Formats: sequence, C-alpha cells, structure tokens
Amino acid sequence: MGEQTKTSARVAGQRDGADSGTPPVIDAAFARWLAERAGQELLRVRAEVGFADAKALKTAGDKAAHDLLRAELARWRPADAVLSEEDEHARVAWREGEPGMVRPDRLSASRVWIVDPLDGTREFSEEGRADWAVHVALWTTDSSNKACLAAGAVAMPAQHRTIATDHAPAYPPMPLESATGGAIRIAASRTRPPAFVTALAEELGAELVPMGSAGVKIAAVINGEADAYVHAGGQFEWDSAAPVAVALATGLHASRVDGTPLAYNRADPKLPDLVVCRKDLAPRLLAAISRHLPPE
Repeated sequence: MGEQTKTSARVAGQRDGADSGTPPVIDAAFARWLAERAGQELLRVRAEVGFADAKALKTAGDKAAHDLLRAELARWRPADAVLSEEDEHARVAWREGEPGMVRPDRLSASRVWIVDPLDGTREFSEEGRADWAVHVALWTTDSSNKACLAAGAVAMPAQHRTIATDHAPAYPPMPLESATGGAIRIAASRTRPPAFVTALAEELGAELVPMGSAGVKIAAVINGEADAYVHAGGQFEWDSAAPVAVALATGLHASRVDGTPLAYNRADPKLPDLVVCRKDLAPRLLAAISRHLPPE
C-alpha cells in the first residue's frame, strides 16, 4: 500500500471515530485534540478533492473543518460561545444602539472559543505546500494573561506538528547570528508582504522569511526559525488568537505594533496588527516599527 493510500486510510479511520475517542477534559489538551481532529479532516479533504480546482478545494476545506469544530464544541463544550471565521456574520462589528443589530452571545459569555478552521487557504490549495494550519483558542474572563487567552493550539497537519499550551514549547534560543550582531529574520507573507514591513527590514538590515499562514509564521518564531513576525495589513481575532496563546505560554513578547496589549472577544473582531518576537528584540523592534507605521 502506498504512503498516500495509508495516510488516507488512517485519516478516514479517525474521521469515523476509530481513533477519536473521548476528548481530554482539561481545556488546553482539548484545544490540541480539537485542532488535530480538524487537521486530519483537512488532510482527508485534500486527498479526496485534489488540486485541479483550487477554489473548490478551499471551499470544501473551510466547510469541513468549520463543521467539525462547531459540532465537537457543541457536543463537548455546549455552554461556551464560539467565534469562527466561517460563521455567517463573523466579520460584522457590533455597535450598541445600531438598528437591526443583534448583540452576539459571545460578548456576554465568560468563555469563548476563537477558531480559524483553515488558516492559509491559498497554501492549502497548492499541492506540496505545508504552511497552513488550524487555530483553536479559548478566551476566558479569568485568564491570567492580558490577552485573556486561557488555552490555544495550532495544528499544522501537513507538517505532522502541533504546538499548544498544554505542553508549551521551550523558549527559543537566541541564534548565533543575532547574538553576534547578524541580521534578524522576520517572517512575512510570501505573496503580499506589507510595504512597511519591507521598509522595516531594510532599516534593521533584517532578512524577510516568506511563508503562508499567520499561525505558521508565529510557530516559526516559537521554534526559532524566525526571530519575529510583524503584521499590519489587516487581520481578525481568529488569525492570531491560538498562536498568540502559545507564544505567550512560551514566554515570547506579543503585542499590537504600538506596544499595547492584544485584546480578544471584542465587539469588533478586527485585530489588524501585531508583533510577536523574542523579548530581547521587542524594544528595538517596536522602536523601529514606530517609524514605519502606515498612516491611520
């Protein structure tokens, strides 16, 4: 049996419940379990749909992962609220007093799962690419960190890797190049890096490292493949909640590009910018960013 066939059979078995079992009770472990289940579902979709029609593959992947996450959360965490990228009105900012607007349940909830069923849809639809991910994060009112992220997991199924807060990765060591004054490495979009990031890299003498999914970029900082991830091109809470949860658990710096804390489960789900880096780099990086921020 070929490797792809064996992988497909294994994924199908997991989908049918052969390997799923009862999930962990602890939220952080549950986040890992949930992200990995959605990741296996996405591998199944990739194998079944194929790459001939990129749009169809993206649509099928988004739907399959979203449906799985929603179903499992409804089954195992029925009292919790959910914010998913694929929810019908996920991008709508709630404004008090605006006619016809219904206040989302999540804004009065004490526990909210913030999920991105498929982060990096472009990469998911390209054969051979592994820089896409599933994000699962839990926001709670009683979390100990400023972002109120109690748990998080980023599954990168095509890389056979998951990072999560139940077993937070070790703090990344300072690369020899950085320790001796060499160029720092900034994870950036492989297709559309913001102009200000290019200018920032030129000032710092930094190297831009292109890759897909925001979760994969932050994972690269966590595991030491990059020194920083800087973004100011527009994102939503689900793009960063899970990887930021893991970055904070690891001990890294994570903030808005102006240095203010990241905040989640807001009335407006837009969270347009962030920076994640080693703490020793944060003062230098934030100072340089302040000179290159695009006008509001």
